[in-house]
Amino acid sequence: MTQIVGETLDPPAAQQGAGEERESVVIRFAGDSGDGMQLTGSLFTHTAALVGNDLATLPDFPAEIRAPAGTLAGVSGFQLQFGSTKIFTPGDAPDVLVAMNPAALKRNTDALERGATIVVNVDAFTERALSRVGYDVNPLEDDSLSAFQVLEVKLSSMTIDAVEHVGLGRSDAERCKNFFALGLVYWMYGRPLKHTLDWIAGKFAKTPEYVEANQAALKAGYHYGETAEIFAHTYRVPAAQIEPGLYRKVTGNEATVMGFVTASQLSGLNLFLGSYPITPASDILHGLSNYKEYGVRTFQAEDEIAAVSAAIGAAFGGSLGLTTTRGPGVSLKGEAIGLATMIELPLIIANIQRAGPSTGMPTKTEQADLLQAVYGRHGESPTPVVAPASPTECFHMAIEAARLAITYMTPVMFLSDGYIANGAEPWLVPDPEDLEPIEVEFHTEVEGFHPYMRDPETLARPWVRPGTPGLEHRIGGLEKEALSGDVSYDPHNHEHMIKTRAEKIARMANSIPDAEVFGEEEGELLLIGWGGTFGALRAATMQAQRRGMKVSHMHLRYLNPLPRNVGPTLKRFTHVVVAELNNGQLRRLMRDEFLVDIQGLNKIQGLPFKVSEIMARIDELLA
Repeated sequence: MTQIVGETLDPPAAQQGAGEERESVVIRFAGDSGDGMQLTGSLFTHTAALVGNDLATLPDFPAEIRAPAGTLAGVSGFQLQFGSTKIFTPGDAPDVLVAMNPAALKRNTDALERGATIVVNVDAFTERALSRVGYDVNPLEDDSLSAFQVLEVKLSSMTIDAVEHVGLGRSDAERCKNFFALGLVYWMYGRPLKHTLDWIAGKFAKTPEYVEANQAALKAGYHYGETAEIFAHTYRVPAAQIEPGLYRKVTGNEATVMGFVTASQLSGLNLFLGSYPITPASDILHGLSNYKEYGVRTFQAEDEIAAVSAAIGAAFGGSLGLTTTRGPGVSLKGEAIGLATMIELPLIIANIQRAGPSTGMPTKTEQADLLQAVYGRHGESPTPVVAPASPTECFHMAIEAARLAITYMTPVMFLSDGYIANGAEPWLVPDPEDLEPIEVEFHTEVEGFHPYMRDPETLARPWVRPGTPGLEHRIGGLEKEALSGDVSYDPHNHEHMIKTRAEKIARMANSIPDAEVFGEEEGELLLIGWGGTFGALRAATMQAQRRGMKVSHMHLRYLNPLPRNVGPTLKRFTHVVVAELNNGQLRRLMRDEFLVDIQGLNKIQGLPFKVSEIMARIDELLA
């Protein structure tokens, strides 16, 4: 992980004060899955963070491990926006596209605006490669790209020449071309090479020839930028004004891992993860497996049902139970989640959403599991739902999910999405002293004990570790008598228990914060979002406010129950629009609860919102 403690790397001396200054820049690296575009984008992201820029990223890659080379389906991309001001999104349209082959160019040309720069690997534009993606004529030789500044670079052949002295085979030598491209873009934007050179040395330490080759390619790309006459000038993006402290670049899944480990430490409980691998949640399983010294135990089960059942068993035994998955996995876990609701144990279900239904588009983002999270179980089985708004927020919302689960003795759904999970941004690491402990009380008093006696404020039942003398009691999926926990088929007791469990969840609204309104508390338009829509909505709101429009933004991190101020706030605006990456699920929930004519802005393309899409809707309503 990138770490910054009070200072940042300086750009090369030759670049300081030179070039055209830009407030922010959007770059997209695109090529085959085997071209290393995710690595290239990640390394540029690390360096931009070290230089002191704020940033946001959007990895975009095929579901196949190695899609057919040179095809449109096999194009892998990584987009980032970095700048000297607060960055909320990876950007609507790239200022620079680095296209490693014709497929990458064709897949991404429509995303570019007039005047954008395209750096192409001209060596890859062979007749066969062009034909494979449907180019009848080489686009570098006609006028189809006349709206852009096209820089033709012999990336493959120059990389082979640059690393020839190392003695690698031609195929291995050409694989270094992503570092040549990275070095070239570093030169264009005055980024230092040091961090990436150090990373290469560490990554390939066991194969010195790879260290030498990749470092040579990186330097060759940088120096090509210095000497080639095809580049009119360079660009300079100053550091952002950020609060001093310890920073690291994190993805949403990385922050989620650290959040759950921290929740374990704050509560004094061991953390048990029962999981079955599934994209895009698998990174959490991988990440947590590295924290055994902190009392974390990870169990890769044979299926989703075994995974959640093991987590429930861990919760019964007095640990913090966690299971990770996505929509289809939540479906399989449904009966067990109902069991945890019935026996009232703290369990966290982390659903990292992706495009569905079924397998859907495994590497694309969506927010279509909200109704499943709120209602998607048999019987009356209310489940609290929390949702982080950004990659860094995953840390705090993971802790909050644990706090609610423990305080109210109930399953809690942690609802992230692929855009947040894979996206990255700088994170100011909090001081551990500023983190509030999570209070845990295991009941040990025998006198007056009943398994389903309740706290008068939270309605939580006592948590008893198995084997505590005198506190033996039965658990199971059959309905319980209201105090004793004995099996009960009494109709009035069943209704009482159903309503008590529902009231317990409703009372959570007393312990969650009000939803923040960014902007005026009343006005013409209120934009509402949840999850990964935050950045685009906040950026659009700020843009509209600068134009004098009476637009405010309310982002919801608690989706069930909703914060207490949501209903009154809706009634103070002429128009209310809920923007979400589904067909209107939060809008449906809010219209049902508050009887307000809420409008929707919906996108179901596996891609996040663009700021321009939200601005178009604002103009439509207020023009």
